[in-house]
Amino acid sequence: MDEKTINDSGKFGDILTINMGPQHPSTHGVLRLILDIDGETIVNATPDIGYLHRGVEKLAENRMYHQFIPLTDRLDYLASLSNNLAYCLAVEKFFDLKIPERANYLRVIFAELARISSHLLWLASHALDMGAMTVFLYCFRERELLLDLFEIATGQRMTSSWIRVGGIRADIPDEFINKAYEFIEIFSEKIKDYEGLLSKNRIWLQRTKGIGILTKEDALNYGASGPIMRGSGIKFDIRKFEPYCIYDKMDFEIPSFEDGDVYSRYLVRIEEMKQSNRIVKQALDELPEGPVMTDDPRVGIPSHEEVNERMESLIRRFYLMSKGFTPPRGDVYSSIESTKGELGFYIVSDGTEKPYRLKIRAPSFVNLGIVPLISKGHMIADMVSIIGSIDIVLGEIDR
Repeated sequence: MDEKTINDSGKFGDILTINMGPQHPSTHGVLRLILDIDGETIVNATPDIGYLHRGVEKLAENRMYHQFIPLTDRLDYLASLSNNLAYCLAVEKFFDLKIPERANYLRVIFAELARISSHLLWLASHALDMGAMTVFLYCFRERELLLDLFEIATGQRMTSSWIRVGGIRADIPDEFINKAYEFIEIFSEKIKDYEGLLSKNRIWLQRTKGIGILTKEDALNYGASGPIMRGSGIKFDIRKFEPYCIYDKMDFEIPSFEDGDVYSRYLVRIEEMKQSNRIVKQALDELPEGPVMTDDPRVGIPSHEEVNERMESLIRRFYLMSKGFTPPRGDVYSSIESTKGELGFYIVSDGTEKPYRLKIRAPSFVNLGIVPLISKGHMIADMVSIIGSIDIVLGEIDR
């Protein structure tokens, strides 16, 4: 911090306390920041959350396991399929289920498409916050193509509840494959457009380089994860170190940058979109044939031999909605590398068809904790770029 902001007694001069949010276009939701400022310099920044009053974890304890899936869509609603996946993997851990290989491939395809979609909206809003409207329009143009893909396969553009315990709700239609390949081909070139507009833009560099620095040690101490952590030089990704689905079969890199500033976090997400595009292509190339839902009777689904083929999907739906299933007593924790970082579900089962307790390890909530640390000494205008670089979604913060 500039020494001029501190008086002879070693304390700050006239401190003014102001609110930034919860109704502010750059707080990306109902986030309130209580800022103590000395002139234009931030002395302290205190996040104040809780305006959404979600109560999602308590809602889970009053619903059967499969009934909670639509509520996971509403956590990080920008990547709802990732939330479905994280929750279903945790429930499946109770049963040690064997998921059909085709379902695992499709889960990865949609998780990575959701990552790209989320990063596109992040880049669009982050750039717009700092005056770059062209990038905003470009990113939404490509994101529309992804939402069209989601709609073709799942029937919904955002909150699809498509991934289910034991597999996925339904197989993809034939037209999805061709359109997915079309997107992969054009997206590689589109990313170059974003980089051409921003990566060497002197205004962008002034607003992002050296701003909001998070050291490697602080990232570890605060439990930061995802692009925040990798932007501070920690090359860790759950998809590589604790692979789930079929990530161990995929060839991709973990992008990381050492500077720990807003610009590094921007570079990480740009590179992540490239790697996700690469993963989707591999998974589409290797996509096997076969069923997309397990026939394990423990999750309340009759085997293929027990039902008439025409009535199979109807009977499956009836079983799940009316009967539910009961995991054994115990507890599990399962996590994935979501778009924001480590998204984990801790579930305690008492042997009934509803969770006894459910706790969500939401990356946005944890990552928000670094705001007071990395904003001190910066200008008020820098807070806009700092918040944007964290990429929070209040839906998973106010759980």
